[in-house]
Amino acid sequence: MKAGVLYSGGKDSSLAAVMLGTYYEVELNTFVFDRTRLIPSIEHAAQVLGFPLIKRVFPPGMADEMAEMVIADGYPNDAINRIHQTAIETLAGEYTVVGDGTRFDDRVPMLARSQVQSICGRTGSSYVRPLLGYMRSEIDRLADRYFLVEYGETGTIPNGDYESEIRAAICARGADPAALFPPHHEQSLVVGKKTK
Repeated sequence: MKAGVLYSGGKDSSLAAVMLGTYYEVELNTFVFDRTRLIPSIEHAAQVLGFPLIKRVFPPGMADEMAEMVIADGYPNDAINRIHQTAIETLAGEYTVVGDGTRFDDRVPMLARSQVQSICGRTGSSYVRPLLGYMRSEIDRLADRYFLVEYGETGTIPNGDYESEIRAAICARGADPAALFPPHHEQSLVVGKKTK
């Protein structure tokens, strides 16, 4: 059975994909707002894991809508959760099993139980979050055991996190995203696999 896994190329979604690969035929899915955006670093990370990658495009105008939401709210949480929900719902329409790399101590993106029940009830799919019981410290230990990972501030790591494209859309409006997003938000990108 296939599982569609949301994939940023980072350590969390990579670890979730490997875990789900034990039980399912994993297909990685990276969402972008701009259909012309190239994602070579994410493609490389998918190759490192050995899973096929599908690049998907959010509906037209969504980046602008979410940028406006971040500016209006003064923080990114609701917009990023909405983006994540859209991605999950899209995959749930195509896969019986949908997974991602959200973990125990994540605040964003994180769908509420009622949102998950609604998506699964409407689509008949299962939403699996294999890292939900793992805290970041344990994720870091596991990722360090199996992957070669690069780290850096959002925007300096070319991964598939939603935040970088939303920041660009905010900049296009002449606003400073630094005032709207938390400082020192570290991102990761899997660049290799460790050999045992």
